[in-house]
Amino acid sequence: MKVRYLLNILGKLCLGLLLSLAVNANEPTSMQRVPIPDPPKALENFSTEQPCVEPIDIIRRNHGSLLKHRRNDTMYRGVRTTQYSLAACINCHVTPDAITGNYPSISQDSEHFCRSCHSYVAVTIDCFQCHASKPDTSVNVINSINILDTSRASQ
Repeated sequence: MKVRYLLNILGKLCLGLLLSLAVNANEPTSMQRVPIPDPPKALENFSTEQPCVEPIDIIRRNHGSLLKHRRNDTMYRGVRTTQYSLAACINCHVTPDAITGNYPSISQDSEHFCRSCHSYVAVTIDCFQCHASKPDTSVNVINSINILDTSRASQ
């Protein structure tokens, strides 16, 4: 009786193991599940010393905090500066498609600079409910930032 009971349990365990293997056999490996983002490169470097307004490792870790701090300063305190401007980020980092020349849509294209990483980390961004997700092509952003900062510094 005990032998039959043990064989019955052992059979169920083997069946469970085989079913588990069969289900997981069709599952892609972890490297195939979600491709690591490859965001488009910026149109130009911020300066000769660094490619962005802050070193890349700081921007990658803290851009959300920098943009929120800037938003709070602007919305609640009336302070308007060009440092950490979302419009400047968009103008520099959102680049047109090499083939069509069209700018990617934040809602539809995974090639949009912001969406490429935010989709990867499953973060929903709501910046573009109010802000433009495509660059203003009528301005040179790097020069406009430097000019505005210089004029404000002299006031």
